[in-house]
Amino acid sequence: MWRILKFLPRKWLSRITGFLVHLRGPKAWNEFLITTFAGFYRINIAEAEKPISEYPSLGEFFIRRLKPGARPLSTAPVVHCADAQILQAGPIEEGMCLQAKGKNYSIKYLLVDEEWREKFEQGSFVTYYLCPTDYHRVHSPVEGFIRSVTYVPGDLWPVHKSAVGSIDDLYLVNERVVVEMATDKGAVAVVFVGATNVGSIALNFDSSILGNRGKAFTQKTYSPPLVIHKGQELGMFRMGSTVVVLFSKGFGPAPTEALLREPFVKVNAALAKI
Repeated sequence: MWRILKFLPRKWLSRITGFLVHLRGPKAWNEFLITTFAGFYRINIAEAEKPISEYPSLGEFFIRRLKPGARPLSTAPVVHCADAQILQAGPIEEGMCLQAKGKNYSIKYLLVDEEWREKFEQGSFVTYYLCPTDYHRVHSPVEGFIRSVTYVPGDLWPVHKSAVGSIDDLYLVNERVVVEMATDKGAVAVVFVGATNVGSIALNFDSSILGNRGKAFTQKTYSPPLVIHKGQELGMFRMGSTVVVLFSKGFGPAPTEALLREPFVKVNAALAKI
């Protein structure tokens, strides 16, 4: 079905979807819609920060926060950034990451960063796919400082497994927001990748960066850098999508070696130990 999208205006469809799911209807209708949605996707409503009756639209429920303690923060130095399915994990080799079997992509063009080599060559990566079932806020996997943000306009192709295995350079073609962080072990990049029906990508620490709004390529450097704590919210997807996290070689293989043994394991908690 996703192949039909090549003939459709993907950005406008995504904007319309984002608008519709955030429409505020009568309270009874909202509760029915959210309950039906949660039941279909088997979402654990008990984890939501607020009762269903307090969400004014399906869209607001979709980007819900969780109750305090729902995702206990691990003492590990690196934690998962999101509730998600791990599509790929492994080493960065010759500036390339694995998208799917037989398909690689360049981190130089993913990050749009001329200094990519000194930061991430011989490092490692993890690719997370967030489906509608998942909690859709993204957290910092490390303790450190946010140095810069890059917004890269692009297309909005789907990012589910079928599309990832079929569309060349999918993560380079799609819109994305790159958050680059510095830590005592080296650089970390958290890349929000847009997708069909993602109404927008939004960041907690900078409201001027907002996806799917027709904005031009943007790079911002923060001086001084912004302090970010492990497990702190970075941003959100207003519908499902993908996050690629890159680690410099200073982290060693530890962030990904366990994930390589089970490349399609479901991450059970946004802030669980890797």
